[in-house]
Amino acid sequence: MVTTCNFGYGLQEAYLVPREPVDAVGADKLRKPVVFHDGRLVQRPTPLAALLAVAWYPIGFLLACVRVAAGSLVPMPWQYHVYRALGVRVVVRGAPPPRPKHAEGRTGALFACSHRTLLDPVFISVALGRPVSVVTYSLSRLSEFLSPIRTVRLTRDRATDAAAIRRLLAGGDLAVCPEGTTCREPFLLRFSSLFAELSDDIVPVATECRMSMFHGTTARGWKGMDPFYLFMNPRPQYTVTFLDRLPAEHTCGGGGRSSHEVANHVQRLIASALSFECTGFTRKDKYLALAGNDGVVRPNKGT
Repeated sequence: MVTTCNFGYGLQEAYLVPREPVDAVGADKLRKPVVFHDGRLVQRPTPLAALLAVAWYPIGFLLACVRVAAGSLVPMPWQYHVYRALGVRVVVRGAPPPRPKHAEGRTGALFACSHRTLLDPVFISVALGRPVSVVTYSLSRLSEFLSPIRTVRLTRDRATDAAAIRRLLAGGDLAVCPEGTTCREPFLLRFSSLFAELSDDIVPVATECRMSMFHGTTARGWKGMDPFYLFMNPRPQYTVTFLDRLPAEHTCGGGGRSSHEVANHVQRLIASALSFECTGFTRKDKYLALAGNDGVVRPNKGT
């Protein structure tokens, strides 16, 4: 096809090649696997998908508010059934550990879990039927206010954080996300080894969530909206798989392993349960790739 255009400097010819629809390149044909990506939409924003998302948004936001309120107000033993009634499916696999017996010198279990969304520890609590505490490096004030479980902010000072974790374990069960940040793709980021130094009572937990319309994570947006976006999906599903408690020979205290060996072992166990791939990427790598910063929240600047 030939067309003639006038750009003010005389007539020029331009050859236009008819464009044909181009399909997205499949993940199996990429030169490198995609580990990090951002944005709220799960599906490719075709005209139909965009129209459905816009039409669903006001309904979904009201539904999300109801689901968030239910999580904050309903007692934990009832939340499994309440979530199910509200269209949130919680799948529990493996054998959840029983409630710890209070005995002098005995600490709670340390649940080391994969980090898919902000609500991983919440759904671990739902699966257990009892609240567990959680430590976090960054949490919006809104999420902290709405959280149905106890949240404790870490400082990134190793000695201070270790003391805080020991105090929480002395009071009961504790959930940690050693990756330090979420990853959407079937990969696990490098596990921090601090948790392995502080307890030999370690229970690996594989968490996975399915969302059909909106992602419940973000690197560049306001993290306070993450739970709402997760619950705005029509029928989200969270799968919590409790793996076997680490045997003594695979811990630092009982087996004389280094904390890095234990952390890497737990990473491999969870990756195997999820059919994921282990990586050496860190929180810093993710935020440098997506947001151009190191992912560290400065004082008085919540996320």
